[in-house]
Amino acid sequence: MSFTPNPVLEFLLTRRSRPAKVLRGPAPDRAELEVLLQAAARVPDHGKLEPWRFIVLQQPAGSRVAAQIMEYAAANGLDGEKPARAFLDSPLCVAVIASPKPSEKIPEIEQTLSAGAVCLALVNAALASGWGASWLSGWPAHDARLMQSILGIAPQEWVAGFVHIGTSDFAPPDRPRPDLAAITEWVSA
Repeated sequence: MSFTPNPVLEFLLTRRSRPAKVLRGPAPDRAELEVLLQAAARVPDHGKLEPWRFIVLQQPAGSRVAAQIMEYAAANGLDGEKPARAFLDSPLCVAVIASPKPSEKIPEIEQTLSAGAVCLALVNAALASGWGASWLSGWPAHDARLMQSILGIAPQEWVAGFVHIGTSDFAPPDRPRPDLAAITEWVSA
C-alpha cells in the first residue's frame, strides 16, 4: 500500500498546543464544548469502564480556582503564581479527572493511560476545531487534598490534566522533535 497524505495526518504532524497565557475569549460555548468532549471520550477504554470524567470550569470559576491555589500555596510555602495564572488567563478549563473503576480484567494502569489519552484527544479536538488549547498539570493537579477541596473529587480520583481552551492567534514556533532513529527499534524476526 502506498502512503497517501491526508488532512488528518497533516494536522497531527503539525499540531502545536497554544500556551494558556495566550488564550483569551471567546471560548467554545456549551454546545461546541460538548462536541469536543464527545470526541475526547472516544479514546480506547478497555472494558468500557469510562475511568475518567470532566469538570468544566468556566469563568469566573477559573478565577475562583486560581485564588484557592494561591491561598493554599501561601499557607504551605509553595509557589502558586504560575499554576494560578493559567486559570486566570484562559477563559475555559476542562479538568480531566482520572476515576479508576474496580475491575478484575482491566488493570488500573490501562485506565490511567485511557485518562491521559482523553487529555490529548481533547486538546487535538479543540485545535482541529480552530481553538487554542493546552494540557497542563503542575503541582496543584497532584495535590490530592487541594483537588478534593477545590473540585470535590473522590479520594480514589486524581487530576489527569487541566485542558485550557480559548481563542488564540499566536502559533508558537515549532520545537525540536524527537530523533526517531534514536528512539525506535525495528524488530523483523
